[in-house]
Amino acid sequence: MTESVSLAPRPVPPRRLSWLRSELDDWTAQGLITEGQAARISTRYRPERHARPLLGGLLLRVGGAFVGTGLVWLVAANLDRLAPLTRFGLVAALWLFFLVGGEVLAHRRASPSVVGAARLLAALGLGAMVFQAAQSLQVPAFEPRLVGLWAAGALLHGYLTGAFAPFAVGVVTGVGWWLTQPLWDEQSGLTAVVLLGAGAVLAAALAVVHDGRADRFARAWRTVAAGMALLAGFVAAIPDIGSDGIVWSTSLVLALAVAAAAAALAAVTRPGARILEPVGAIGVLLGAGVLALWTTGSDASDVGTADWLRAAVAVAAYAALAVGLVALGALRDHPALTWMATTALVVFTTFQSFAVFAPIVTGAWLFVVLGTVFLGTGFLFDRARRGLAQALDVPPTPSSPGTPTDAS
Repeated sequence: MTESVSLAPRPVPPRRLSWLRSELDDWTAQGLITEGQAARISTRYRPERHARPLLGGLLLRVGGAFVGTGLVWLVAANLDRLAPLTRFGLVAALWLFFLVGGEVLAHRRASPSVVGAARLLAALGLGAMVFQAAQSLQVPAFEPRLVGLWAAGALLHGYLTGAFAPFAVGVVTGVGWWLTQPLWDEQSGLTAVVLLGAGAVLAAALAVVHDGRADRFARAWRTVAAGMALLAGFVAAIPDIGSDGIVWSTSLVLALAVAAAAAALAAVTRPGARILEPVGAIGVLLGAGVLALWTTGSDASDVGTADWLRAAVAVAAYAALAVGLVALGALRDHPALTWMATTALVVFTTFQSFAVFAPIVTGAWLFVVLGTVFLGTGFLFDRARRGLAQALDVPPTPSSPGTPTDAS
């Protein structure tokens, strides 16, 4: 004889619960399950509630960010009243306190908001310690390699603990180092385009590698990839941006090598349709490079047919990139990609309109032309977005068991 056992409802995110209930309605309408079975399944789950109000968690994170930023600021201001070794010892002690404290709190299952704030302080305190050590060793504090060390340490902290807060600090500082280190050696517009495109390849490959293993990290890397791809296309479309050619340096070559290695790793570890993401990023890198090298030789007051043709190709390519990101956002259940693509397309169209139309159309007619361009671009893009959303209507997939769930 089977006894009915009363199980406590399992908390799940409200969005996932809404999707489950809509699926239960469809299964009931199709006769796959009865209404009673659907009701029993539905009662097994309840909307997930945060133990701490959202405002409290937000204040903890903002407070942690302010304290951590203050530590870096104090180092940058140079505490002249203390000896260099004393300053370094003080900053290192604070970093160790927050690092160990955050992990102790996590082990004791403290509130995710408190644990996240402690880990955020540890990640920011690491930056303060790096800059203080450089200052004590008479290393210029504005060198990008210090930011690179900070990024590496924060990323290591995030991966070892599976925590998102130090990982996010590492991603932000890592992107800053990626873009500034090669340009610190040699500056050129085409170098910036290549860096952005290579960064998109690297981030897209990392997103694919993390899919199903660490979904929060994968979403972050995918957001970085989309942002770098959009920026690469935007910079490449600036007239005569690549007229000075590319300036090769050791750091630029290493950046390309790392991006290629990450793409190869994604192809080996995650074969299938997902590899199209880094392949698409490689296409963006090559296309942006070709567009940047396309110079017309015209000045701002002499816009000719070649300038019109280049602008048309740039707009068409950028619109294709935006539509591709919208499709990717629908496939990966990543709405941020849609908003990024839409905003970037509007900004890009505005810039191109002023770059091409403004020299030959003045006064009120400029606004008429710009308005027409905006309306046409917005209408076509919205139609494409709606069509893709219907064609790629994929329900959100549950996170894998190995996904980091720590809100910190």
